[in-house]
Parts: sequence; C-alpha cells; structure tokens
Amino acid sequence: MKERFAKLLLGEDMSGGGKGVSSALALSNALTNLAAAVFGEQKRLEPMAPERKARWRKEIDWLLSVTEYVVEMVPTQQKSKDGSIMEIMTTRQRTDLHMNIPALRKLDTMLIDCLDNFKDQTEFYYVSKDADDQNKDSSKSKNDDKWWLPTPKVPVDGLSEAARRFLQYQKDCVNQVLKAAMAINAQTLSEMEIPESYIESLPKNGRASLGDLIYRSITDEFFDPDQFLGTIDMSSEHKILDLKNRIEASIVIWKRKMNQKDTKSSWGSAVSMEKRELFEERAETILILLKHRFPGLPQSSLDISKIQFNKDVGQAVLESYSRILESLAFTVLSRIEDVLHADGQTQNPSQGRKSNARNPIPKPDKCPTQREEVEKSGGAETPLSSMTLSDFMGWSNDQGESDKKDPLAVSDELEKDIDNGGKLQKLPIINTDHKKMSYLETMGVLRGRGEKEEMC
Repeated sequence: MKERFAKLLLGEDMSGGGKGVSSALALSNALTNLAAAVFGEQKRLEPMAPERKARWRKEIDWLLSVTEYVVEMVPTQQKSKDGSIMEIMTTRQRTDLHMNIPALRKLDTMLIDCLDNFKDQTEFYYVSKDADDQNKDSSKSKNDDKWWLPTPKVPVDGLSEAARRFLQYQKDCVNQVLKAAMAINAQTLSEMEIPESYIESLPKNGRASLGDLIYRSITDEFFDPDQFLGTIDMSSEHKILDLKNRIEASIVIWKRKMNQKDTKSSWGSAVSMEKRELFEERAETILILLKHRFPGLPQSSLDISKIQFNKDVGQAVLESYSRILESLAFTVLSRIEDVLHADGQTQNPSQGRKSNARNPIPKPDKCPTQREEVEKSGGAETPLSSMTLSDFMGWSNDQGESDKKDPLAVSDELEKDIDNGGKLQKLPIINTDHKKMSYLETMGVLRGRGEKEEMC
C-alpha cells in the first residue's frame, strides 16, 4: 500500500525530479492499471478467482477513498444553545461524485455477481485454443477474429430452454450496466475542459476539418443523419474513428466561433450564429448515432486530450472508473454472445457465419419500448432488463425530435435500485442542462431565410 501511494504522490516519476504527471492523471492511470491487472482479458463466463476479487475490492476502495475528500461548501442551518438559528457554511461531497460514485459501485457489484452466477452452470464448456481441429470445427468461423480465446461448446442438440433464458436474462442485465456506464463516462467527458493544446491544433474553420464532401452534406438545406452515414465509408474502425475526430473538431470550432462572435479574433466568421448552431446540432446528432452504432469504438483525439490534461481529480476518477466498467461489461456481453452464437449454430448451422455483422447492443428501434412492456404486463412496472436504450436514456418513440432529452443523460424515470439478484434499481440521476433547441427546430426557423452564407 505504501508503495502504491508513493507512486501516486510522485506522479509516477520515481526519480523524484518533479517530472511526474498531475494527481488527476496519476489516479486515472492507477485505476486503469488495476483493472488491467485484475480482470485482464475475461476469456470465459466464470466467477472471478477469490484472491483477484478480494484484491479488486480492497484496492478500488483505496483509490476511490480520495473522492470522500473532494467537497463543496453548502449552506445549512445550525441551532445555538439559546435557541436562535443561524445559517452557516459546511462541507459535503461534491454533487457529481455524491451521485455517481455509489451508482458505479453498484454497477461494479452487478458485473461481478453476474460472473458469479455462472458458477454452477453445466450446459456449456470451453475448448482451448490449442485443442485439436476436430473439437473446434463447429465454431471455427466464430473465432476467426478471436483466435486467442477459448471456443465455447454446447451440447449437440443445443442449450436447454432454461439455460437459454438464463443467458438472455444475464445478457439483458449486463446490457443495462453497459448503457449506464457509457452514459456516466460520456457525461463526465463532456464536462471536462477542452485543453488549449487541442484547440491550437485545430484548423481555423469547420470546412477544413470536415473536408468538402462532409461539410456540404452537413450544411445542406435538407439534412438526414441516417442518410448521411449511409453515404460515408465506414468499412473499418480506423475510418469510423477518423470521422468521429473530424466531427468533434468541427463542433469545437463552431462553438468557439459562437462564443467569440463579437470579437475580432481569428476565430471570427461571417456565418450567422443561428446557422452555425444548426451545423453544430447536426454534427452532434451524427456523433450520437456513431456512439450508439459502434459502442466499442476507441476514444477520440478529443477524449484522449481531455483525460491527459485534466486537472480535476473527481472527474478523473469518474471517467476512469466508468470506462473500466464499460469495458468489462462489453467484454462479458461479448462472451455471452459467443455462447448464444454457438447455441444458434446448432439450431441453424447456415446462420453460423454472421458473427462479424452482429452488434452486442440491440438497436432501440427493434426492441419493445417501456410503454409497450407495461401494456403487455397490465400496467405493472417494467423490469429494467427489458428496457431499450431509448427508454434508459429517457426517450419516447412518440416524441418529436424537438422533445428529445440529452441522449447522454440517464432518464429521470429510472427509479430502481441494484440488488444482489442482478437487477438494476434506483441509479442516481445524472442531470444535464439542455439549453439549446434541437437541430430540426433550428432548421425549421432557418429554412425560410433562403440565403447562402459562406464559412471562413
């Protein structure tokens, strides 16, 4: 313990020469390294070893203990001995940490409990990657892109109905953990200050950042984000990440130009503030779609820059802890998908070679909404495991575009807690201020103008 905290205090510079990283980055790295050492690559659906589980719980408590001393001043009333009441300032844990640290701890517990639930399962087993080809033929196509992982095997006639329902339930629970961790991580990153070094690296206008083709598509009078993504080459992870980097850079540029519209800065432009806000809303819509369609996408240049130069210890802990849980949930979800795929292959072998096209997270528009589930159950409360991404984020299918909430915020309707049985219940609410009109509303205002303005 002394050695670990010595590294934190020295900012990972063991020479003592003052060249260490900030306290925030040191804590972030410590959390990330701990998770890598304890979880590594979760290759099987099986309980964690007791010693690894004990180490995780002990050391995560050490690292999270610092958040108890990140406080803010709040007014409170105090009654004196003579009966008079006066208002004084006292300290309490900062609001974002008070709301989100308990939620992340519960998500952490739920993931570990999910793995523990596979302790007594006998329906499927794993074949080592070094096993002979005869044992691996039936699932070879599934593991072509995961050659280092053991191959899940199921009985010749597939899993029993009870085992299938159990796996699906665990998948739904982990899916909700993934969504909640993603929401907290995205919200924390959005609140981090953009480093000056990142801003200095940007071009001076959105057209240069996006390129002529993407810029024309976003600034066209009629804009459909789904149609736009359909015309972009997203055949590889590198191309998707490049698009995300370009979009985020253009949003930063447009926001800075709106904030400095009254100055004679080099960031200034002749484009109206209303149109630039419209472009920004469209770009943010594309970002949201990218995050939903490709949840396992690596961090963008902006995210990496924010984490590297962030000085806020509380935000560093929230970001790294939620990122760790997001990564673990995504891994567990993939392992469940592997077993379900092996089962599906026994039922319909011709469908066994579609693994690369599958997305572990079901698309919202193909799942029943929370309202439909309530109607089916006669008005009873819907279990969280049956909620879709739209329900969890607080969207409703019958709302217009202009009535959507911030999709990176957790819905106010989520009024349940997480118990040891693997159910999500009562996550603290993550509040975000949505101060702008939706891009469709803004576009409706601007369409009547019909004037074309050029970007600097």
